Amino acid sequence: MTNRKLLSIEMGRLSADAYKNRPESGLVVVLDNIRSAHNVGSAFRTADCLGIDRLYLCGICATPPSAEIHKSALGAEESVPWEYAQDTLEVIGRLRADGYTIVSAEQTTNSVKLDNFSPEPVRKYAVIFGNEVDGVSQEAVDASDFSLEIPQYGTKHSFNVSVSIGIILWNFRQ
Repeated sequence: MTNRKLLSIEMGRLSADAYKNRPESGLVVVLDNIRSAHNVGSAFRTADCLGIDRLYLCGICATPPSAEIHKSALGAEESVPWEYAQDTLEVIGRLRADGYTIVSAEQTTNSVKLDNFSPEPVRKYAVIFGNEVDGVSQEAVDASDFSLEIPQYGTKHSFNVSVSIGIILWNFRQ
């Protein structure tokens, strides 16, 4: 039995236009002051792979067009709808008014461990991911409905933000 790698053309992926016209997943991502354009690009690529509806790039986040974003996104910045906003709290307010449950990906005194969380299928979620040094701002945590924490078992207290985005969003799409 042969076990060859599939060619891209065999995978039946959506075009950028088809991606934008597919049914919504009810899941959006808010990037709160992500410093690295490579991490922003990785967020685009992961969002595309997992069918996320929109990315909100807030504060100091780099925005397309950007060679650094493109290097990590591999073109996903063309398929995933995105919006820039200076103020993360303003975006949170709009999303809450649109019926989203606001979730911070952060370690807090009352955070829910990811392995104890199951998203409700009919609920819309906006997940906030924070800065590489300081995480999600305290103001954004305070404005959230709850925080999700990825259990960790080593000596480090955090994953790279792009890794956290992949872990948490994959869990939402199960």
